[in-house]
Amino acid sequence: MKVLITGASSGIGKATAELFLGTGHKVIGLDIADSAIDNPDYRHFVADISSKETLPEIDSVEILINCAGVQTESGSYRDIDVNLKGTINVTEKYAFQSSIRSVLVIASASAHTGAEFPVYSASKGGLLAYTRNVALRLSKYGATCNSISPGGVRTDLNKPVMDDPDLWKRIMDVTPLKKWAEPQEIAQWCYFLTTINQSCTGQDIIIDNGETHLNSSFVWPAI
Repeated sequence: MKVLITGASSGIGKATAELFLGTGHKVIGLDIADSAIDNPDYRHFVADISSKETLPEIDSVEILINCAGVQTESGSYRDIDVNLKGTINVTEKYAFQSSIRSVLVIASASAHTGAEFPVYSASKGGLLAYTRNVALRLSKYGATCNSISPGGVRTDLNKPVMDDPDLWKRIMDVTPLKKWAEPQEIAQWCYFLTTINQSCTGQDIIIDNGETHLNSSFVWPAI
């Protein structure tokens, strides 16, 4: 499979790229940062997905996984530009063609709860509606489109709370399974939904160790 992954230089995107490479796929990564993967089956482009002009020409993408995202505390609209508009830019450019088999969007549990920074939550909430829209339009190709909504994931993005014992305890107190997902676990969901799944489309799957439906809260350092 020819797999295109955004945000491939770190976090969930990097873990997903490594999983696909390890299972024999050809992977193309897009990221604002340089490549962090050394593999002969990996090709990397430096691009800012919020700017259509920086997106390279890539044909015949079979699987598209939208992992690129930011989380800002200042009320900046960069979250909308990257998380929502950027995902739309990438999907509209690469997904709607005859080779496409599956598209996946990384949303967030905060899209369901709103329990995070306002603009970030809004950007992720918009992705849920966009996923359904894409699923409808991709059906003519026999392709699926779904989203996943992770809760806490152990990435560098979340170090402000992971490295603070008091904040971490507060988070675990409201997390039924008393843990966060590793990026590699989220990558497995990405793999399943895009390569094995053939009938689930237009759906969002929450992966948050039970927090959203059993006890929703948002913990962060005081600003």
